[in-house]
Formats: sequence, C-alpha cells, structure tokens
Amino acid sequence: MEEEGTLARYNKKERLGFQKEKERLLKLYGGIRDMRRLPQLVFLIDPRRESIALREANRLGIPVVALVDTNCDPDPVDRVIPGNDDAIRSIRLITATVAEASLAGRGEATEGEAAAAAEVVAEEAPGATAYVSPEG
Repeated sequence: MEEEGTLARYNKKERLGFQKEKERLLKLYGGIRDMRRLPQLVFLIDPRRESIALREANRLGIPVVALVDTNCDPDPVDRVIPGNDDAIRSIRLITATVAEASLAGRGEATEGEAAAAAEVVAEEAPGATAYVSPEG
C-alpha cells in the first residue's frame, strides 16, 4: 500500500495502525522472509515455549538443538543443552557460544562479531528462536 500510494486514502489513525501491523509482522517473520529453502538446523532456547517450532522441525526432519530446563521434555530434541532457560545470563552464554561456533564453522566472523550476533538473539530471549541459514 505504501508503494502504490493507496495508504494516503486512510486517516492518520488507520495509517498508524497499518504501520504498527507492518512492524509487528516484520519482527515476527522478517528472518524467514527471504528463505528459499529449509534451514539445516533449528536452535531453540525453551522447547516448551517454542513447542510449535519444535514440532514443525521434527515433522520436516530438521535437527533441533535446544537449551532444555528441568520443566521440558528432552525426547523431541536431537541435541540437548542442559541449562537454565529462564536466566538471561545463561541464555547469553549459550547463544554466544553457539553463534561463535556456527560462524566460525562457516569461516564468516571473528569471535567479537559472533558474540555481538549472539547478543541480538539473547535480547529476544526467553523464547528466542534462531536458525542456521540454508547456505551454512
């Protein structure tokens, strides 16, 4: 609607509503918008909270690595990382380590860049979901 110019027909309150909806959708689905094929791995912070993503990954045969607390069932997870999925410090530590290993394995980033990438994921936590891109 922005590109076509039809947004100008609406009043200010409706335009703001459309803008908020656009921002919400970009936040939720922005990471997968340009995906052309399935990811090679799904990394979950709390499999209990992200049960839909876990079931979908299992159904599609995508390996799942997850930070699993005592209140989660580890059976549907392929690689379990035991830890506290409620404490932001433990989430930051685990996501930083996973991001560093992923980027280092692909040869794309230095240790500092990987830690910065992990911070972005950790700020969404708890319940943050990350995926390894199809290229690596």
